Amino acid sequence: MSKDSRIPEMQNLPQTGLLRVRQVLKFIPVSRSNWWAGVRAGRYPQPIKLSERVTVWRASDIRALIEESHS
Repeated sequence: MSKDSRIPEMQNLPQTGLLRVRQVLKFIPVSRSNWWAGVRAGRYPQPIKLSERVTVWRASDIRALIEESHS
């Protein structure tokens, strides 16, 4: 089974709402450290800090990132 076949379908990605990093990485097939490096470099959307220990991303930003990479 290829890694891409384990990625959930886009239809499972909410249109709105907030996603934690674990949820984001179900749709973006990179490691956690690669994700954070991409965020720092500006390749991936900037997060929203809800508290000291809670960081989230807008589902719409993740959806846009996926659609952009498939076009």
